Amino acid sequence: MVADPPAPVGAANPSAPVSAANLFVRHPANPILTADAWPYAVNTVFNPGATTTPDGGTVLVCRVEDRRGVSHLTVARSDDGVSGWRVDPKPLLEGDEDDPTNRWGVEDPRVTRVDAMDGWVIAYTAYGPAGPCVALALTRDFETVEQLGVVMPPEDKNACLLPRKVDGNFILFHRPTSSSSHRADVWLSRSSDLRAWSNPEPVLAARAGTWWDSVRIGMGPPPLETEHGWLGIYHGVRNTVAGPAYRAGLVLLDLADPSVVKHRSPEWVLSPATDYERQGDVPNVVFPSGLVHDPATDELRLYYGAADTSIAVATARLSEVLAYLLTCPEGETIEP
Repeated sequence: MVADPPAPVGAANPSAPVSAANLFVRHPANPILTADAWPYAVNTVFNPGATTTPDGGTVLVCRVEDRRGVSHLTVARSDDGVSGWRVDPKPLLEGDEDDPTNRWGVEDPRVTRVDAMDGWVIAYTAYGPAGPCVALALTRDFETVEQLGVVMPPEDKNACLLPRKVDGNFILFHRPTSSSSHRADVWLSRSSDLRAWSNPEPVLAARAGTWWDSVRIGMGPPPLETEHGWLGIYHGVRNTVAGPAYRAGLVLLDLADPSVVKHRSPEWVLSPATDYERQGDVPNVVFPSGLVHDPATDELRLYYGAADTSIAVATARLSEVLAYLLTCPEGETIEP
């Protein structure tokens, strides 16, 4: 009799009720991408945007930090989304010494398939002397891009776009930082053309006190449309005596008005626990940035940066994630 293989790190007990602690299971192949996989010399690879292609493959647009400390974005492709990665020999997007908005590089992409544009919109952070700002680019093949330019001025980052218009407008989630209060919360802006944007509207706030998401938060992958609402995965930061800890939580937003929070998880669903998440250029970081769903299997694959050093993936069932989230308190659980 052959013994069953060991369960992956973080695997759920099949007999246990669904809870925040056992929703997401780390893949045993983690980390799935490191600097060693790159065809040119780099320091680290992390925080990827993710999508699937019509042929069933997976594309990651990865943040790559070079050996100067400056970041650019490079594409990696896989047939199964876990192994056999093929990394492009040159960046898809990089900074420009002559452009003050991105002179110090481009970072932290989120990728959204927008059928109305017959392509994918990449929302990313451009970094220059004035600070981080939000920029957009359009691609139809992940080989060339049309840069749409800066859409949110410094300081702003952690942007992602919904895949379709809501009430006639595109919806962009982003995180402006208040110069007076230094708050860093999730807001959204609306646009009919991806170029002119409305004033930001508040969506989700960092929670006061000692909560795991009390210092700052930011939307992760573009929220996924479900029958119950837009499913969002966000990162939250808490300061500890060992430094900041980055974890991932869940939020469900109203389909008709994504500024309305329907449910928010009190607990995190993914937290640094393995060596590759706890040790690296920035220790104790789980940074969710890419999400794909396979309707045939109900599987979610959550791609995340680990310790600002490598890329990992965790899986869950969409039905279980929604079942858990619908049991969470309605709206904001705590006044910010």
